[in-house]
Amino acid sequence: MFTIENHIASLKEGLQRHSDALIHRIKETLTFNYYEKIDLLDFTAFVQSFGLDIVMFSMDRGAGEVFYEGNESSIFAGSYNLLEDIEYYHIPDDKRDEFWTFYEEADYSISEAETKVIVEWFADCWNKANGKSVSLPAYFSFHDYDPCFDLYENKWIMDGDKWDY
Repeated sequence: MFTIENHIASLKEGLQRHSDALIHRIKETLTFNYYEKIDLLDFTAFVQSFGLDIVMFSMDRGAGEVFYEGNESSIFAGSYNLLEDIEYYHIPDDKRDEFWTFYEEADYSISEAETKVIVEWFADCWNKANGKSVSLPAYFSFHDYDPCFDLYENKWIMDGDKWDY
């Protein structure tokens, strides 16, 4: 039988298997020579049926992605994949029907708990990688989801607030 508590414990365990890789990739971003027109870093999670991609976008205050078109190869702008197509939760084939019945019955509670766990995991990896050593504001969000997490202030804000000065 599935419970929210067991599901979240399994989710945490699944994410933890990818912590070292995520910390390593965050550390790589700390060495980048960021283009001077970049105003903030937007780490975005793309979630698909217990699969996860995390991409860092370099953004301006107008909510546009910043690209560098000059000739200096050491300057970074654009996007950078931190994790691609990782599976953080596995449902055994013989339990799929039971799981999806459970998931549909508790959809909102599960979704809210999953969001919290994924953000806490990313923020923990960010801190372990010394993410705050980069001088740009940084946020973590889910694709097409309004609230985002301010990695410097360690709090949730509305997505639109990150574009304000």
